[in-house]
Amino acid sequence: MSPLFQNDQFVIAMSNPNQRHVLSALVQNVPGVLAHISGMLASRGFNIDSLAVGETEDNNLSRMTFVVVGDGHVLEQVGKQLQKIVTVVEVLDVSSRDFVERDLLLLKVSAPAGAVRSEIRELVDIFRGKIVDVGPDEIMVEISGRENKVQAFIERMREYGITELCRTGRIAMVRSESRMPSLNHLAGSYTTL
Repeated sequence: MSPLFQNDQFVIAMSNPNQRHVLSALVQNVPGVLAHISGMLASRGFNIDSLAVGETEDNNLSRMTFVVVGDGHVLEQVGKQLQKIVTVVEVLDVSSRDFVERDLLLLKVSAPAGAVRSEIRELVDIFRGKIVDVGPDEIMVEISGRENKVQAFIERMREYGITELCRTGRIAMVRSESRMPSLNHLAGSYTTL
């Protein structure tokens, strides 16, 4: 069973004290929501490792994806605190389910023309990244993927000299229950695909 904070329902998953929980919160798209939620978590001593906020399929709602570290008790406390916030519609512990996550990185690395630049291009290809800008002495690279892939790329680039780095933080979405999508909600009594 997955931890789900919705209305007054909450189920605790047993976990270790260093467990990273990826939470997805559906919130009203109004000014101040981000500040309110992050301020509330910080004031209660919860550390947010990663935070990403963006639009959803509904213009009235935004999705916040954040990562907190802790055991089942920490997760329960975060859930209870989020339930108290009027602008929070729903919160799901995505990490307790089968999910897809991505992190986006833009990185500038020192890359003078010649062999070094070729090495960097090879590494970008290995990590399935893209070179998005080339200057006389620098290359800007875009990499997306799981957090560990992005971190591994950063570590490889350190030896060349990272001049600037920017990350989005994790975004995540629970996989569909079935790999073949159901169209029942679109077609009324559609029985099979």
